[in-house]
Amino acid sequence: MVNSKSFDYIIIGNGLAGLQLALALSKESAFANKQIALIDKSSKSINDKTWSYWEKGIGKWDAIVKKSWDRALFFSSKKHLTLELKPYKYKTIQALDFYNNAKSILLENNNFHFIEDEVLTIEDQNKIVVHTNSNNYTTNHVFDSRITEDYFSSLNNYINIIQHFKGCVIRTNTPIFNSNEFTMMDYRVKDGEQTTFTYVLPFSETEALIEFTYFTTTVVEEETYDGFIKKYISETLKIDDYKILETESGSIPMTNFPFNNYSTKNITKIGTAGGWVKGSTGYSFKHTEKKVLKIIENLKQNKKPSKGLFKKRYKFYDTIFLKVLHDDNEKGEWIFEQFYAKNSIDTMFRFLDEESSLLEELKIMKSLFSRAFIQAFFKTLK
Repeated sequence: MVNSKSFDYIIIGNGLAGLQLALALSKESAFANKQIALIDKSSKSINDKTWSYWEKGIGKWDAIVKKSWDRALFFSSKKHLTLELKPYKYKTIQALDFYNNAKSILLENNNFHFIEDEVLTIEDQNKIVVHTNSNNYTTNHVFDSRITEDYFSSLNNYINIIQHFKGCVIRTNTPIFNSNEFTMMDYRVKDGEQTTFTYVLPFSETEALIEFTYFTTTVVEEETYDGFIKKYISETLKIDDYKILETESGSIPMTNFPFNNYSTKNITKIGTAGGWVKGSTGYSFKHTEKKVLKIIENLKQNKKPSKGLFKKRYKFYDTIFLKVLHDDNEKGEWIFEQFYAKNSIDTMFRFLDEESSLLEELKIMKSLFSRAFIQAFFKTLK
């Protein structure tokens, strides 16, 4: 039970960004005396998503990693690539494991308080007031994971691709999968000429997540995902007898919308609402970790928490990619085929992690050189 209605910090949303931020604050002695509230309308008690990422060696989340792989597969209609990831590993975490782990750690700290309620509005005054369904709370600073309404009303002014998907974890009666490798993208089953692919994470020889994904401007009915998943399982994997253990679905904005402009002196937008999802891929887990560390550094130096969270040139690269995908959506298969076929793993991952050198970035651009990218480049300059 929370007795106080006043906190040093309030975090709105106990998702990936909110909990990573809270965990980082809990590990810093500088914030040991700060009273911190986490407000979410959900108890976060179901496994509603899966996060995947790559990294070298031992990582800080390894204790809750469900599975990792050293090898990735890529299939287009023309090519089959086997990508040796070393020295990287591709790792997957189930959301419920992350939620439970984070909550158990935070509950050991007396200065963290979980409030299950829905935030309605925030008054941004000298003392910020957070209004919920049942209470009003004051704070010095809010970290807000709610997406601004402007995003939904201003879509025509920005490029907006939606990464939308449905996946199911299946179990087979006999060994089917090679659990040492996963499928990054498989374009052999597609919905017309759109950028659609299947993503496969084998957790064992008899269990895997099969996910059908779109990078398009509009979503589809649930039955459409189901049909393509079923088709992939029967025609590509040649599996007839299996049981569906659980399902997940999601919709991730891939956009150049300036989410980061909505942070103020007193309110810092975090997660998707802060533009932390990489526009060209939809990956968020490791990007969130980096943004959180920067926020902690800023807080300790009494700087605006959102200062220096983004590198402009990568926003520019993402916008070019999104422009091509928006104007010529059928080119998605070719784009990713070129990207994976013509670049080393280290170059690709460093580029996607926004840690690449100018030379590596030029190599990436050269691999994707085409009329569509040239046109997108000059349109982006306007």
